[in-house]
Amino acid sequence: MADPSSDAFEVALAALRNRERTSAELTAWLERRGYGAKEIEAAIGRLTEVGELDDERFARRYAEDKRELRGWGAERIREALLARGVVPILAEAAIESDTHEAQLGRARDLLAGRGRPLAKNADRGRSIRPDPPPPDVRTGVLRQPLR
Repeated sequence: MADPSSDAFEVALAALRNRERTSAELTAWLERRGYGAKEIEAAIGRLTEVGELDDERFARRYAEDKRELRGWGAERIREALLARGVVPILAEAAIESDTHEAQLGRARDLLAGRGRPLAKNADRGRSIRPDPPPPDVRTGVLRQPLR
């Protein structure tokens, strides 16, 4: 239950200073702490007004971080933003600057870090798995006694 002596705005401000959140996340966070709908609405409005809570800024920074630090693609970022309560138009705006070429570059870097090359255009549509060993090798392995 909410502490009657603590203002929803002050509690929410402290929470935002600890970790950036979306409006939806902060609303749910305050609800779990027992604040009423009117208190939450007022706190969210005031935080937005003073610039402490900004879903557009959150979406942009989140997308940048996930792209650069985790190598996420646009679809994964969009889905994560939507799951965090960001409205679709802001989620789309956050990922629109991510070009196809930039996504391919991140994929190449990610695969290179794992010791695998990204398939060239001529290799597209082919399996990227190595060719299986010849049948005699497979059957020879299967005939080995278990230890």
